[in-house]
Amino acid sequence: MARRDASSQGYALVERELRRAGIQPTAQRIAICSYVLYQADHPCVDEVKSWVDRHFPKISLATVYNTLNMLVEAKLLRAVRLPNSDKVRFDSHVQAHAHFLDEMTGELEDLDAGRVEIGNRLGPEYEVEDIEVLVRGVRRGDVRSGSGG
Repeated sequence: MARRDASSQGYALVERELRRAGIQPTAQRIAICSYVLYQADHPCVDEVKSWVDRHFPKISLATVYNTLNMLVEAKLLRAVRLPNSDKVRFDSHVQAHAHFLDEMTGELEDLDAGRVEIGNRLGPEYEVEDIEVLVRGVRRGDVRSGSGG
């Protein structure tokens, strides 16, 4: 599944995207957004803070939390809550899609919407805003090549 690409335009692209979402692009927000929107793959807050500490050590944990929550509200990120975990993962792919959770590794993988079919057969008395699909199991590798277990 394609990730956003900011490689050629860097921080200017992040700044434009924040402005378009109505978010004031401070230096701290641009730094955090460049990571979560263009580099990371379903990071949790701890992973974002760890990256921030390595690259911009003066950014507080409160700023990380506030920025992530702001991005979720602006629909630039999606918060993914996993069962049996207090951790929230953040997904920069906000279009409709499912996730596969590898229960051996804890890795969360995007699945194209067409790979998992879910229908909404609820009556008109239900106003559905979103359907979240989490497929859980173990990824065995590329079965076609014989490398899977």
